[in-house]
Amino acid sequence: MKVKQIELASRPQGLPTNENFRFKEIELPAIQAEEVLLKPLYISVDPYMRGRMSDAKSYVPPFEINQPIAGGVVAVVEESKSSKFKKGDKVLGMLPWATYSIQKTDGLQKIDDSIPESYYLGIVGMPGLTAYFGLTDICNPQQGETVVVSGAAGAVGTIVGQIAKIKGCRVIGIAGSDDKAKLLKEKFGYDEVINYKTSDIFSVIEKACPSGVDCYYDNVGGDITDAVIAHFNKYARMALCGQISLYNETSIPMGPRILTSILKTSALIKGFIVSDYQTRFPEGIAQLVQWVKEGKLKYTETTIEGFDQLPKAFLGLFDGSNTGKMIVKI
Repeated sequence: MKVKQIELASRPQGLPTNENFRFKEIELPAIQAEEVLLKPLYISVDPYMRGRMSDAKSYVPPFEINQPIAGGVVAVVEESKSSKFKKGDKVLGMLPWATYSIQKTDGLQKIDDSIPESYYLGIVGMPGLTAYFGLTDICNPQQGETVVVSGAAGAVGTIVGQIAKIKGCRVIGIAGSDDKAKLLKEKFGYDEVINYKTSDIFSVIEKACPSGVDCYYDNVGGDITDAVIAHFNKYARMALCGQISLYNETSIPMGPRILTSILKTSALIKGFIVSDYQTRFPEGIAQLVQWVKEGKLKYTETTIEGFDQLPKAFLGLFDGSNTGKMIVKI
């Protein structure tokens, strides 16, 4: 069986380009005992994948040159020689960017059809769990506190803000366009949204947060984070989730030295990876699914159709093309 896959052709220097990807046709063998043949339905593209395109030491191994890129995928079982799954089952797994693949059943999770399939790559998947644990466990927001979220219109940020509102907080978002700001306020309940591209971020944060910042959920880093930390209250908490503003830098720019501010405010900064909470995933998924079904969590996706559009969708993460989760429908 001939299938198409997308490989990492070269490691990017700075911002990735189409030249870093290679389309290749391969022949799949017949499936063996305890294996399944999977056809992808939805493929996730996520900012963390940029780190795996480099060979620097990190919390997960890098993608290998001349091997398929892999990420979160919702797929349907086309053929099964496993007792765990039958033909037609829908599964979630970390799978290669390929039009079909053969997989062992370890690591595959059957999904519940009571909510849309793509949600398992977003609001009740990795981004939703990232939002849930980073906010509730690290920031631990209390009623009436001020929560600031950078990258607020992204897959994680849209969920973080809504959970903070469920917790009774005043929520300030930071995003990159007036359209995103409008959406965050009207659909996702943000109290205020700052367009960092048209604002002096330092002075606008001061205006938007007259009582200071109690919790900061950071997806972005860079100048935005420097400005938010300058407005921390005593005992502020910061969940360090992402640094997308720095992922494509070839050298790390110098910003303000923040430790004096952290010392003076007795603030907590904790970096985390969602897999740190793997043993608690069932708890997080159950709570997120409940909130979705109760209408307390709204969701948005940016969907691009077509397997060949995967590189374009991935590159779009770095120019703000997505609102909410970026998904490729196959």
